[in-house]
Amino acid sequence: MSASEVTSEAAAVVHIQVSDRPSTEEVTASLDDYAAERKKSLQARYYFGIIFLIMNLVAWFFRDYGQSLLLPWVHYIKVCGNEGEDCFHSLGVLRVSLGCHIFFLIMFLTTVNTRKLCEGRNSWHSGWWELKSILLLVSMTLPFLFPSEFVQIYGEIARIGAGIFLLLQLVSVIHFITWWNKYWTPDEERKQRCSVGLSMSTMFYVAAICGVVYMYTSYASRSSCSLNIFFITWTAILLLVMMIISLNSKVNRGLLSSGIMASYIVFLCWCAIRSEPATIRCETQNQEKGNGGWITIVGFLIAIFAIVMAAFSTGIDSKCFQFSKNKVEHEDDIPYNYGFFHMVFSLGAMYFAMLFISWDLNNSARKWSIDVGWLSTWVKVINEWFAATIYIWILISPVVRQNKVIGDDRTVQEMTDSVMA
Repeated sequence: MSASEVTSEAAAVVHIQVSDRPSTEEVTASLDDYAAERKKSLQARYYFGIIFLIMNLVAWFFRDYGQSLLLPWVHYIKVCGNEGEDCFHSLGVLRVSLGCHIFFLIMFLTTVNTRKLCEGRNSWHSGWWELKSILLLVSMTLPFLFPSEFVQIYGEIARIGAGIFLLLQLVSVIHFITWWNKYWTPDEERKQRCSVGLSMSTMFYVAAICGVVYMYTSYASRSSCSLNIFFITWTAILLLVMMIISLNSKVNRGLLSSGIMASYIVFLCWCAIRSEPATIRCETQNQEKGNGGWITIVGFLIAIFAIVMAAFSTGIDSKCFQFSKNKVEHEDDIPYNYGFFHMVFSLGAMYFAMLFISWDLNNSARKWSIDVGWLSTWVKVINEWFAATIYIWILISPVVRQNKVIGDDRTVQEMTDSVMA
């Protein structure tokens, strides 16, 4: 082969390689497409949140007003019974919850393992709302064709799903507290945050202490309220233990994270006491005052929105459940984990069902009430104790591991010395 032929062939190869490279305009167009898809994906999560909120309101409607307003429409549905009892009240809540669970379960199965914005499953998650509306209607209709025995079985399973949802929510809360503590921890570049972090620590501890005092005066003012006294006293002990461990020289985690956690467990204790049946609740205030109805309604609506926000915030916080924290993100990666997002909402459907029926499948709750009963009280108390236990373990686990490593090193050294001797 002559030199001229070699030169021309090399030039052709270079020309082909250069032509294969995307131009600046193509790269810009791709980035614009990714930005548009990312925006649609971020908007879609709010649409799903609205759907979840509507399903909560539909479940409440079937529990409190369904039988009086919709009874003529369900006479021809055999599974509802003669008076429609099996399609309203607690079973009505479970049927609506099952429909919501089916919808988000299908969304989970069709979007799980989605990685890139260019995938077809990303388009399904972010678009196709007409088809998803039909899917939602079918999912909500099917449970009203199932026999009551099947719905009861779903109710038993929903208890487990609701417990898993509470666990995921707890991990998300602790992850947020840890991040918040790191953000306000002072260093050489952020000295100005030291005073702010100290002020916030003081604020959270003052709020927690005030909460304990308020609960003692409002819900444990009589010696007959022994259970409430136990709940509040144990909460105060947990608060003190967390503070002492955080200030220990070996742990040295500061007071901000423990202050936030203290406020959180005080809040959980208050919620637990508020879930006690009204007939035996040890309150100093009269429950039958004129504005009691408005307080009940406002508290009910706040609880509904709190459920939706809990599911939404946990669903988009999938990173705290990842084993690999150093994953490199690319422009075409999805902004959040779609499968995890829909899984949380499917479990959240089980959770709001348990709140509406107070974790009791045979419960006939009063109108405008939510999560009231002894089962609800103990679920929240156990959730509080579990949250405190996990947080305390997070504080002491590095010290325990370090002591174990030191102990293993000493054992190895002792064995080496004995062999050498």
